[in-house]
Amino acid sequence: MAAPKKGRRAPASQGHPGRTLILVLIAMVGLIGGMFYSGTLTPRLGIDLAGGTSFTLAAQNQPGKPNAINETNMKTAAGIMERRVNGLGVTESEVQTQGSNHIIVNIPKGTDAKQAREQVGTTAQLGFRPVLTTTAGTKTPEPEPNPSQSGANGKGKGDKASGDKTKVQPGTQQSPSSKPTTQGRAVTDSLKKAPSAKPTPSGKPSTPPAPPTPPAGADIPPALQKQFNALDCSTKKSRAAAGEKAANTKPSDPIVACKEDGAQKYVLGPVGVEGTDVSGAKAVFDSQQGQGWIVQMDFTSEGGKKFGDVTGKLAAKAPPQNQFGIVLDGAVVSSPSVDKAIMGGGATISGGFTQQSAEDLGNMLSYGALPLSFKIDDETTVTAALGGEQLQAGLIAGAIGLGLVIIYLVAYYRGLALVALASLGVSAVLTYTIMTLLGPAIGFALNLPAVCGAIVAIGITADSFIVYFERIRDEIREGRTLRPAVERGWPRARRTILVSDFVSFLAAAVLFAVTVGKVQGFAFTLGLTTVLDVVVVFFFTKPLMTLLARRKFFSDGHPWSGLDPKRLGAKPPLRRRRGAAPTTKEA
Repeated sequence: MAAPKKGRRAPASQGHPGRTLILVLIAMVGLIGGMFYSGTLTPRLGIDLAGGTSFTLAAQNQPGKPNAINETNMKTAAGIMERRVNGLGVTESEVQTQGSNHIIVNIPKGTDAKQAREQVGTTAQLGFRPVLTTTAGTKTPEPEPNPSQSGANGKGKGDKASGDKTKVQPGTQQSPSSKPTTQGRAVTDSLKKAPSAKPTPSGKPSTPPAPPTPPAGADIPPALQKQFNALDCSTKKSRAAAGEKAANTKPSDPIVACKEDGAQKYVLGPVGVEGTDVSGAKAVFDSQQGQGWIVQMDFTSEGGKKFGDVTGKLAAKAPPQNQFGIVLDGAVVSSPSVDKAIMGGGATISGGFTQQSAEDLGNMLSYGALPLSFKIDDETTVTAALGGEQLQAGLIAGAIGLGLVIIYLVAYYRGLALVALASLGVSAVLTYTIMTLLGPAIGFALNLPAVCGAIVAIGITADSFIVYFERIRDEIREGRTLRPAVERGWPRARRTILVSDFVSFLAAAVLFAVTVGKVQGFAFTLGLTTVLDVVVVFFFTKPLMTLLARRKFFSDGHPWSGLDPKRLGAKPPLRRRRGAAPTTKEA
């Protein structure tokens, strides 16, 4: 073969294969290091592998509300159930709607199944509690002794009283579009803004802020005050623990509680009005008074009296004790303020609501948390032994499939089988590390369908290697040597691989979008491994073949290399006729 002209550059496809392989190895080391850094060395397991309990709940219409079973209420109920089971300390629970009137709750092993069974389908604890004090939702450091902080006026420097920019006004059963009544015009002033905390002066980072001192008249036991100071609402885990403890407290006892988003923490007094005293609530848009989206509440006759007494007492107090916390399952969902006693059995909560937030609060108030009542249709216990047996069977099936692929590659491709096996190994390492890291990152749990998706991916990945190898062998049959055959066979193989993987990824994406539950695990794994197949073929298999083509064992067509021209029935070497113009083909 004629030597290339001086100064002629190598084809762009050749590039620097050694550098590409080094980048792949660096990425693998980085992913493995991330596993050790996070302390997570194995993927999270789903309920079918770790064991647990699965409940199927059927929705039932409540008396007087025959049309309550709808998509909105089912989603609201599923969201409340998910928060409830997570409050039990579960981090891998699954709550999803199925059909028009069923909810599936899967709780992994490690949870009290009896307690979960009692809570997932029952109406949540909803109550209106007066706010005794409130501050930011972080842990309050204990201050150094300072007589000036004990203030006889009952206010300390750390008192950062704030709450929702929402306000409770007298309301009627009429919607805002109706003509305003005298009662509806009683309170039309703007919302009272909660006093904001002054910024800490710079240059004094060592001085811890003083804890909030209860306002004058607040009767907070020292033990409860200490518990309030230690409460940290900044993490989901701490909020769940605080909510569980508050939900298990008697209605007649004060509690400490977190705001749902963790921005505030509260000391709340005994329940003044229970959720069962609310006869209905709905979100409406106030176009007359310009308050935007509001929530209108109606109470029972007894609840109206209780609410009037509570709001009358709160209105006579200074912020933040003129607020009451609407507590759902131990978490404060809203804390509106009051400026007068609200009688008549109706009230309106206004201030900064969006349509979605107003509808959510209306659903919670109207139905006492769950918008529907449920009965448990089916309860299934999945043992770890059963999951282990299924996983073992899946792994055996995967090992058999992988073994057959290896036997085929060695028998048919011989030396090229080393390239395929090395590529499969890289794909396996990338798949395992990414699945492990996705557990704490996005909550991905490896279940049996996901394992099935990984096994199917073995065939998809091996198919990509076979396409490339056959393109190379076709070029050798045409009489070309190995190095140009590797480069000329790549463009056509690349197109075939991309089309094939695109079809597989599209199928996985559609399956993920239209299914729920465990089938999504199969679709997610199939899509992930398909993407990794493209990465491995482009950035590992191709550069590795370029390097091996320079080795004598492969370039000379050793009988065990899998590229023996005689065995492949190669034509005589291509020769260019004298005077003929050279043809330029894709490289």
